[in-house]
Amino acid sequence: MIIVLRPGTGEKEVKHVEQLVLAKGLKTHTVIGEGMTIIGCIGDTTSVDSRLFEVEPCVEKVMHVQEPYKLVNRAFHPEDSVIDVSGVKVGGNHLALIAGPCSVESEEQVIEIARAAKKSGANLLRGGAFKPRTSPYAFQGMGERGLEILCTARKETGLPIVTELMSLEHLELFDEKVDLIQIGARNMQNFDMLKHLGQTKRPILLKRGLNATYEEWIMAAEYIMAAGNENVILCERGIRTFESYTRNTLDLQAIPVIKSMTHLPIIIDPSHAGGKWWLVEPMAKAAVAAGADGLMIEVHNDPANALCDGAQSLKPEKYDALIQAITKIAPVVGKQV
Repeated sequence: MIIVLRPGTGEKEVKHVEQLVLAKGLKTHTVIGEGMTIIGCIGDTTSVDSRLFEVEPCVEKVMHVQEPYKLVNRAFHPEDSVIDVSGVKVGGNHLALIAGPCSVESEEQVIEIARAAKKSGANLLRGGAFKPRTSPYAFQGMGERGLEILCTARKETGLPIVTELMSLEHLELFDEKVDLIQIGARNMQNFDMLKHLGQTKRPILLKRGLNATYEEWIMAAEYIMAAGNENVILCERGIRTFESYTRNTLDLQAIPVIKSMTHLPIIIDPSHAGGKWWLVEPMAKAAVAAGADGLMIEVHNDPANALCDGAQSLKPEKYDALIQAITKIAPVVGKQV
């Protein structure tokens, strides 16, 4: 249930309505926008008589929300959320450009790629220190040493770092050192992990699960927000369908759908979606044209010898050409690069 207050409602009146809500055993989530103030009522509202609030002069209307997700719901927060990742804005009219290798392989490699990506326009650096791999015999990442290399690259270039958390064992370390904590598709419904992420101070990049519906994905974000962390960014990285020619099927419809259902930013990962480097450019352009809030693209200086996912990585010069094209598309949909 949400309570919409009349324009011009003062702080004292807002507090009064909040107290009425709390007295019914519910929690409040208040959003003060430019045109209106909304008080979200969280909890079991089935037995609460909405007329209790409607009699207040400052209340314009009371609306019941049918969806199981509340904090993520656009009805609770009509304006787009803008997430601050160590000074880089994600959401609204901002376009996040995340680039870097799939796996951290060496300090020289990461710094070289980071410098080239930043020169092209990237504003966030990605790199896998702990790698989830289908095969137990594949390269699993450099672990804590890889994380230290990413921190060195951040110091050298000024780019905030994005890397994937695989285990709660490393959550405290990530909360201390990582600017944007990525949760991969395989952990999207690791509910215990999501609850702990809700207690961190870092923004979370939540990838869509391989077979997840929109609602399942959104509910995963709700877990994080319900535990206290409202800084969530969603990432579409392709879903599993019957098609086997590409690695996954990139669902670009997710962009307008997510924006209609939630207020959270959504970015697109065209690298993992197609699994082929030559698919990255058209899918990235299409994502920006569809209104995505950012792109996460794998860039490698020597894809042929990459330890992980070289086939889907762009060389720095290809990435540079892509960003030049993106800078022409972004303003058409109201995005700043």
